[in-house]
Amino acid sequence: MILSMTGYGRTESQFRGRKIVCEIRSLNSKAMDLTVRLSPALRARELELRNLVTKRIERGKVDLVIEVQSDEVPSTKAALNWSAAEEYARQYSEHFGTPVPAEVMAAIMRLPDVMKNPDEETNLTDEEWQGIQTMLDKALDAFVAFRIQEGAALQAMFTEKLDAIADLLAQVEPFEKGRVAKIKERLEQNLAQLSAQTQAEIDRNRLEQEMIYYLEKLDITEEKVRLTNHIKYFRETMGESLDTQIKHSGSGAGVGKKLGFIAQEMGREINTLGSKSNQSEMQIIVVKMKDILEQIKEQVLNVL
Repeated sequence: MILSMTGYGRTESQFRGRKIVCEIRSLNSKAMDLTVRLSPALRARELELRNLVTKRIERGKVDLVIEVQSDEVPSTKAALNWSAAEEYARQYSEHFGTPVPAEVMAAIMRLPDVMKNPDEETNLTDEEWQGIQTMLDKALDAFVAFRIQEGAALQAMFTEKLDAIADLLAQVEPFEKGRVAKIKERLEQNLAQLSAQTQAEIDRNRLEQEMIYYLEKLDITEEKVRLTNHIKYFRETMGESLDTQIKHSGSGAGVGKKLGFIAQEMGREINTLGSKSNQSEMQIIVVKMKDILEQIKEQVLNVL
């Protein structure tokens, strides 16, 4: 089972007249990119919260939002810190020696410490802090469960695409059997069109050696074997246990990166098949393989 880079978790609780909401979500990213948005009461705890998140999440573009809200709806008057606004205005007037212009006053009224309620208690109790940590753990549990669910959908898609590539590879075999014989026959026909004198001067042993060398270069047996092995390895890698994946992810060697490398090697073999294909039917099959592989590569970026 693989894990998706996409995740979402949310918890909500009540603490002594406060509503606390914890939400965490992520999208794909090559490294850990954590953005944190907190209520003023939690800003002093940001580093601790970051550490709690990074212990559980190794990669992804992650957004963490924790809001602490009072159940009481404040009045318009209580929502403004007039004393802070007056202090800003006084300092402006003293510094510039002029009254505060309307546009400057409007900017002052939008400052964070002017908009907040000066009487609102912003410090968290130890009980509330413990509760928020518990909420974050639960949100992370939901987040991981979401990643597992999305990973299952990705794995089903990958399995379907791998089966399609394997089926297309099997369709190459009927064209391969008669291909070498046709090439050899065409070369012989071209030689027969040469003049009798030219044919007499040809070293038949050397000609046979060159023909064997040429036909061996067109042989696709090795490419077929390697592509089959890559498909098998892709499936085995997807089948790694979640514990193994989390361990790999923590060391910076996530399963998603490994699947990306395997997909690249699959592309090499498919490209070589295309370069050796000298029949339109085989080239059509190769184009279909490339199209399916591109779909795999696109979705591998979402694997943790």
